Amino acid sequence: MSMNPEHPAETELQDAALTETPEQVMAAATARIDELEAERDEYRDKWMRAEAEAQNTRARAKRDVDETRQYAVQKFATDVAEGAENLRRGLDSIPAAREGEAEIIGKLREGFAGVERSFVALLERNGIVRSDPTGSLFNPDLHQAMAEQETAEHPPGTVLQAWTQGWTLNGRLLRPAMVVVAKAIPAQLAGAPAKLDTIA
Repeated sequence: MSMNPEHPAETELQDAALTETPEQVMAAATARIDELEAERDEYRDKWMRAEAEAQNTRARAKRDVDETRQYAVQKFATDVAEGAENLRRGLDSIPAAREGEAEIIGKLREGFAGVERSFVALLERNGIVRSDPTGSLFNPDLHQAMAEQETAEHPPGTVLQAWTQGWTLNGRLLRPAMVVVAKAIPAQLAGAPAKLDTIA
């Protein structure tokens, strides 16, 4: 029998092959194949997990970049919404026309209204949207209740009046609408005569 000192593992296998039966050699080879296949499956599983994690990281990074781009102007948009609210307050504060002033007051009101329409349209083109919640149900995610008012004309929780409008930037809340919310009339007063309203 020739020995190969350069490859001791081969020598051992050759020696083992001479002393083992073919069934034992086959069993050892099968065990080694099973071991290598298990090792391959483990590496494949690790690779698939790493690839999935890399894809998730790329998706998260893209989402973060998109959100940063979309909402980077949030502070500026909040300030602009405040300016639009002030413009509306200015428009609402123009007094009703008196005799002799009708034409001037009317033109002033029309001018302010035109400026406001243009300004709000410009904001909407840039994702800054104003909404009037009057008549809708109170939503704590979009509205801030400033007062409650007892009424039998509207269901409880209905927004009766908006002191300020709600503003969103690309669907994200910038400023909640400040609202007056309907409240149920207490049971003891609901059936009482209307005269009770006049009692001091």
